[in-house]
Amino acid sequence: MEDWRNASATAPVPTATRAGVLRPDQLAAHVRLDRAPCAPEVAHWVENHWSLHWDLPIGATYLSSTLPHPTCNLSVERGATRAEVGADPVVVTGVPTRRFDVTIRDRGWVHGVKFRPGGLAALTGVHARDLRNRTVPASAVLPAPTVAALRALGPDLPLEDCSETVDRALAGLAGDADADYDALLDVVATMLADRSMVRVAQVEAACGLGTRSLQRLFARYVGVSPKWVLARYRMHDVVTALDGGYAGSLADLAAEHGWFDQAHFTREFTTLVGVPPGEYRRPV
Repeated sequence: MEDWRNASATAPVPTATRAGVLRPDQLAAHVRLDRAPCAPEVAHWVENHWSLHWDLPIGATYLSSTLPHPTCNLSVERGATRAEVGADPVVVTGVPTRRFDVTIRDRGWVHGVKFRPGGLAALTGVHARDLRNRTVPASAVLPAPTVAALRALGPDLPLEDCSETVDRALAGLAGDADADYDALLDVVATMLADRSMVRVAQVEAACGLGTRSLQRLFARYVGVSPKWVLARYRMHDVVTALDGGYAGSLADLAAEHGWFDQAHFTREFTTLVGVPPGEYRRPV
């Protein structure tokens, strides 16, 4: 079989972080997480592939918690049935605005695709806001042949083979260039590259876009506001620092990432993470 994944192309710059998993050391003790790059043919819409494997003792459970990202995911799930979609193993998850919790048990496997912000909307024409905080059968968003190709995947296949199958299926959906989506990617890449940006006005100035244009792009493709995205990236950085053993004052940490009112920072952290920052960084 021709190795089409080695086609020459310039890799797009990152438009999403790999942060956000709460207490990643605990996750690693229960679940194997792997990631893989996507093929150049779909890299304009897809950030990366990821997979989860677990095999827990009978009766044991583990609550996996992840902070929200401004991205949609397409996944094939075996042993992780969700009530929203019933027995259908191929699902699409829209941008969540709250902490994303999944309880795992027994034995299971998931292969997923993390789209770039706005990538699913650009590739399929779906309006991102319609998927916000929702998990739906992929058949509600993707053509039947695409979903059928993904249903053939399972834990017996290597990550690379699963990734190639998904990439081939998604590549068939690629259409004409979308200038608005390209503009959105430039904005998100700028946000991600310059972490000193904490206000939307800074983004507008750096990207040469007006408030209405920026809001329109994010509403159509991402389903959340640019202000929300900036706040999530800041919180990803804070949690990453705490998980990495940050031992300084929480006031300094908050100020470093754009919060100049520690009480405001504590409220936002507690609302999103579920516990105050001081409690989160204490050993469990």
